[in-house]
Amino acid sequence: MRNRFSVTAHFAGEWDETRVKRWAETTRLRLEAPAVSLGVVFMTPQFFDVAGEVLEILRLHARIPLLIGCSSQSLIANGEELEDQAGIVLQLYHLPDAQLHGVHFDQDDLESLQGPEAWQQKSGVPATQCRGWLVFADPFHLEGEAWLREWNAAYPGIPSVGGLASGVYEDQRTQLYLNGAVFESGVVAISLGGGVRLECVISQGCTPIGAPWTVTRADRNFILTIANRPAYQVLVDTFNGLPQEEQSRAHGNLFVGFASSEYVDEFQRGDFLVRNLLGADPNNGILAVGALPRPGQTIQFHRRDAKSATEDLTVCLARARQRLRGETILGGVLGICNGRGLRLFGKPNHDAGLIQEQLGPVSVAGFFCNGELGPVGGRNFLHGYTASLGLIVHA
Repeated sequence: MRNRFSVTAHFAGEWDETRVKRWAETTRLRLEAPAVSLGVVFMTPQFFDVAGEVLEILRLHARIPLLIGCSSQSLIANGEELEDQAGIVLQLYHLPDAQLHGVHFDQDDLESLQGPEAWQQKSGVPATQCRGWLVFADPFHLEGEAWLREWNAAYPGIPSVGGLASGVYEDQRTQLYLNGAVFESGVVAISLGGGVRLECVISQGCTPIGAPWTVTRADRNFILTIANRPAYQVLVDTFNGLPQEEQSRAHGNLFVGFASSEYVDEFQRGDFLVRNLLGADPNNGILAVGALPRPGQTIQFHRRDAKSATEDLTVCLARARQRLRGETILGGVLGICNGRGLRLFGKPNHDAGLIQEQLGPVSVAGFFCNGELGPVGGRNFLHGYTASLGLIVHA
């Protein structure tokens, strides 16, 4: 795939210095542009011990001034999902009008930085000069939710797309890459500003079922009553109100969606932040959820399965195509849940292929995540079972 703004390439196999050098040079030649502005790289754990060498080769032989990425068990290159295959994916961008800046944070920063101004000073990027972030984080050595609260406060309304790196789960080991440095904890991020911005496609893989409801009593992560009725009974009535085929699909696949805004005349896909339904107590009528519900909040039950995930991503991509009508997509970075791919859809290249069908041809680099990062209702969240796509377009 040739492009004067970006190109994505896949290196198959394990470490071979000569081959990696040649591949980096060839990838640079495929970018029909005078200079590289940004590189995005994903590597499988087979490269852990030589990751620093790989980064230096890529920076030198592909002439990359700013490089960011992380490790992953499975990679994505354009329309292909390369599951459980050793390799590297490299994406090169030519963004002459962009303002780009890279930064690394760790747990010590989270504990010491106080307030939005401190975070902006640490990153070197004022909120007024940022139109989006590419973000990759370690899932094992950082309080992710605490960091995200601080991050949202520092950059309100500014989208962050990416996810939590994957690697060797048994060793709780992942890697993050920034220029020539290899980190095994914290967060690496690149700000996008100047002449480019980030357009987000966040597909949580769910279909709403039943009707929206209002939480009337809640305690911590428990929903006690919905519309002044026992919450469990409302769930049962919603399930029983589905056609038989829908009940079969919903069995064991129920989730709860929390409205991202109450100021909506008619709720649709994408208006809800989907969270796990952790348990139900039919005796007390209580539901346990993976969130902190509050009275007055609008919720709707959701179903998640392969068909729902396909429907949801198709709709989300179609909406993005409408929003971007007449604009040029310069490239995209994709993070998808480890639970998607062949495990969910039973066939290869589902998400990556659908993106190419709906928006392509477009250069896309991506990875399989331990958690996906992306905005819902103007606020960034960590998700599960989600496809999080950040499209770089002209501002």
